[in-house]
Amino acid sequence: MAEAIIGSGPAQHSLKRVIGRRVLLLFVVGDILGAGIYALVGKVAGYVGGALWLPFLIAFVLAALTASAYAELVGKYPQAAGAALYANKAFNIPFVTFIVAFAVLMSGITSASAAARAFGGEYLAEFVTMPVVVGAFIFLGIVALVNFAGISESIKVNVVLTVIEAFGLLVIIAIGAYALLAGDGEPARALEFHPANGAFLGVLGGTALAFYALLGFEDSVNLAEESKDPQRDYPRALFGGLVAAAAIYMAVAFTATMLVDTETLESSTGPLLEVVKVAGFAFPPKLFALIALLAVGNTALINMIMASRLVYGMARQGIVPKVFAAVHPTRSTPWVAIVFTVGIAAVLVATGDVSNLADTTVFLLLCVFALVNVAVLVLRKDVVEHGHYRAPSWMPALGAVVCLVLALPVTGRGGDVYIRAGVLVAVGVVLWFVNRLFLAGRGGSGGASERQEPS
Repeated sequence: MAEAIIGSGPAQHSLKRVIGRRVLLLFVVGDILGAGIYALVGKVAGYVGGALWLPFLIAFVLAALTASAYAELVGKYPQAAGAALYANKAFNIPFVTFIVAFAVLMSGITSASAAARAFGGEYLAEFVTMPVVVGAFIFLGIVALVNFAGISESIKVNVVLTVIEAFGLLVIIAIGAYALLAGDGEPARALEFHPANGAFLGVLGGTALAFYALLGFEDSVNLAEESKDPQRDYPRALFGGLVAAAAIYMAVAFTATMLVDTETLESSTGPLLEVVKVAGFAFPPKLFALIALLAVGNTALINMIMASRLVYGMARQGIVPKVFAAVHPTRSTPWVAIVFTVGIAAVLVATGDVSNLADTTVFLLLCVFALVNVAVLVLRKDVVEHGHYRAPSWMPALGAVVCLVLALPVTGRGGDVYIRAGVLVAVGVVLWFVNRLFLAGRGGSGGASERQEPS
């Protein structure tokens, strides 16, 4: 059963190893950049004041701890299944493996929902005025249609949007450089530290939220099986991508706090648009708003593609009800899984805002990261024949502790975040047991029937 979840059964075919180090590095950077920085800069400022770059710096350091665990495990087990594979190898408990996979799945949906709320805010208001929820629902519909169109179409859109979102952040950095040279703005504001709930809790809360902007690094493990030399290339690409993304984020955060007061940033659903509006050189606000909308759209598209394919894969292997493995006869896409994941996202959009949906994403993945950090230490007893990166033991050990601390309510995370995460995981538990009861009633063991692979 666990092998079915992670797709490592004997019938599985190996993927082609065609991805070099540079492409892998670009993928890591592109996967990290996204809606988080476009939507949450102001919310992070609400925790610490003008020094909003500080939580991003600390979040980068803490992310590096968990990244060290992923770097070792990818080199040791260069397969595409990620956290579920590591949990299965370390603990060999099928239900735990499933819950890890389902938590990753739901984190993708909550992340896409946060992006949808961000889409319906002030960036969209540059073009049309409508309630945030309405804009978010329309956005989810567009993402669902692109996902339904097919994976080749979705990937082409993703590549274009990744370039656009990176360009938008470079525009903000250019605005900051120009402001420094021209003597504009208030650079000293970047050193103002006014935590809302005291220094420790303020930084802790800001860091927990800033962590959302760096979460994309864990998706890159799914390319391990297609990398030419994962033992050598993946650690360099992973740490290099984290450093590059963190440098971009800190430069953007510094520019934002230098040019816009904290109160304006905190209250805005389009904080980087506020930066463009006060820039010393003319950059059309509508053009930047369009860039931001496309960046937010890219984050949602990546996550919803991942979520629908995970549901499809679980159904195909008989882990959840087989209805989710249904493939559209003409588009060859898992349409039931797409409808299911979009339906959950719609409920989340209607019941949460950008901050608490992002916090839910962070909480779910912090729990997964804690388990991965423990898994890497447990698996030290499993010696493999090939060489690979080995993390200093203190890094995953400290990473596990840090993840658990950041998952606690002391970060200022609301109780609704824990309730939402609990309900989402409970959906998985229900699907698990309903499927097992159904299989038991039929006297079957759970293999999925052969179906057309989704594109």
